[in-house]
Amino acid sequence: MDLRSELLKSIWYGFTALDLEKSGKVSKSQLKVLSHNLCTVLCIPHDPVALEDHFRDDDDGPVSSQGYMPYLNKYILDKVIEGSFTKENVDELCWTLTAKKNYQTDKTSSTVLPERDAFRLWCLFNFLSEDKYPLVMVPDEVEYLLKKICMSMSIEFNCVELEDFFSQDSVQQTGITVWVFLEMMNSGKLTRGIDKSITSMAIEEVYREIVGDVLKEGYLWKKGQLRRNWKERWFTLRPSSLSYYTGEDRKDCQGNIVLDGNCCVEVLPDRDGKRCMFCLKTLSKTYEMSASDTKQRQEWTTAIQTAIRLHVEGKTSLHKDLKLKRREQREQRDKRCHAKEEELQRLRALQEERERGLVELDLLKEAQKQAQALLEQDEQRRRQQHEQMQRALEVQLKEAEEARVSMQAEMVLKEEEAERQRKRIQELEEMQKRLEEALHLEIKARRDEEVFRYAQAGLLAEEEEKMKALMCLQEEQEEYILKTQREKQELRQEMEVKSRSLDEAQRQLEEVRANRHKVDQDVVAAQKKLRQASTNVKHWNVQMNRLMRPIGPGEKRPSLGSSFASFQIPTQRDPGLRIRKKSGSEDQDEESKENVDNSAGCDLEKRHSHASNGDMDIP
Repeated sequence: MDLRSELLKSIWYGFTALDLEKSGKVSKSQLKVLSHNLCTVLCIPHDPVALEDHFRDDDDGPVSSQGYMPYLNKYILDKVIEGSFTKENVDELCWTLTAKKNYQTDKTSSTVLPERDAFRLWCLFNFLSEDKYPLVMVPDEVEYLLKKICMSMSIEFNCVELEDFFSQDSVQQTGITVWVFLEMMNSGKLTRGIDKSITSMAIEEVYREIVGDVLKEGYLWKKGQLRRNWKERWFTLRPSSLSYYTGEDRKDCQGNIVLDGNCCVEVLPDRDGKRCMFCLKTLSKTYEMSASDTKQRQEWTTAIQTAIRLHVEGKTSLHKDLKLKRREQREQRDKRCHAKEEELQRLRALQEERERGLVELDLLKEAQKQAQALLEQDEQRRRQQHEQMQRALEVQLKEAEEARVSMQAEMVLKEEEAERQRKRIQELEEMQKRLEEALHLEIKARRDEEVFRYAQAGLLAEEEEKMKALMCLQEEQEEYILKTQREKQELRQEMEVKSRSLDEAQRQLEEVRANRHKVDQDVVAAQKKLRQASTNVKHWNVQMNRLMRPIGPGEKRPSLGSSFASFQIPTQRDPGLRIRKKSGSEDQDEESKENVDNSAGCDLEKRHSHASNGDMDIP
């Protein structure tokens, strides 16, 4: 498909858009404006005066498409220079004219595509449509385009929803128009649940690939030619060139590598801290590049080799070549289908002829059988006439005997069969009983299950009530715990106060104990002194008793050595001795000691009084 055919497709939409009455003719004034705009976007120099003269109003009336084609070919399309204009501007002009008339959508619907996406789909439709007017696209090309869009959106193409649309006879025979295609895209069957931005990016990617002849795009690291440093660039590969930009917006072009048959691609080992490297060699330079991973490197090298192959084969567009191949495949498929249909028709004719021959053969066989039967009947009648009556009777007897034997054998077989049937009936009856028992058991089990289910429901209700009661008890327990904690806090405070009081009482007790110990020491000292005094008193009492003994007449004064023997040894009833014994055994009891001391004092006073009166115990 050359440039002229592509331009004619877009211009055809512009011409039909100006045909408001759908009569196939357009007024000269509208054609003059259309021609002027086409010359402007195609960058063709034109003479406005000559244009006015050619489309001067006269009595000829509007011009049909066939009448406009000579002027269009001679003054516009023949002067077109490829590369001097932007084809997208021509498409936008024709889209603007035809969309106002034919593309009416509900702007409030969430599934309606944006205007820019609709324009790109219109351009894709024109590219893939058949080269006949009115322009239509066959179902295979529609499915190919939808698969490309779904692949760009990273989703799987689901042809089930569009099966009813593709199965229509009108679509299969004549194809679909661009407005039916856009209506199908706006219905949301393909883009249901997908964000509009993702759909727009996918449509733009497919548009640049098919219409813009972009084989591949993406970021690569490129090594500089002079400074030999690595920079990341956005590369765009077309069949004739490899361009690279500073960013994916493609505004600042940093270079353009022309591809021809002398170019080649080689894979390089990793070095300079870069991995997945490859180089593009031309006659003058070698460009070193690095991809993000091995898969990207493989895709880029394959795409560049494809571009070089297209240039060597003299092809300017990959997708134009693929479109022609798909068209050839469809034509070959149609030829094969047509040939297969002819072969089927021929086979059907042969089958019908064979069936007719078989019918005739069956008729001949039936006639032969009837003739043979007639001959056999005649022979049988002749044989029966010549046989004797006795022979006939013997034959009849033999036949009767054989019949009887066969009947007996048949009766035995019948009885055996009847016996088997009875056994089978008994087995079936037993099986029926077992099935009925199983059915009863199942019914009982279902009833028990229903009872258990009701019981379980009751238990669940009871458990729910218990749970509610438990929740109430838990709330009361929490309140009691809070109350207990408050009381515990108060008790802790009281215990701290009592502890402080106890410490104070303990300290006072220690002081009392210290004072008591001191007093005990004083009492012990006093007791020692008292015992010493008691010993001294007893000694002096003995001395006084010895000295105060009266001397009888005629008695000599006893000597001092014998004086002690004259005294009586006190008995245990002596108060002084009793005091000493008590004081030695009752040192631990303070009150008993005091009593002993008092009694000892009393005894001493009595002894002193007796001594003064001259009463002495004579042994």
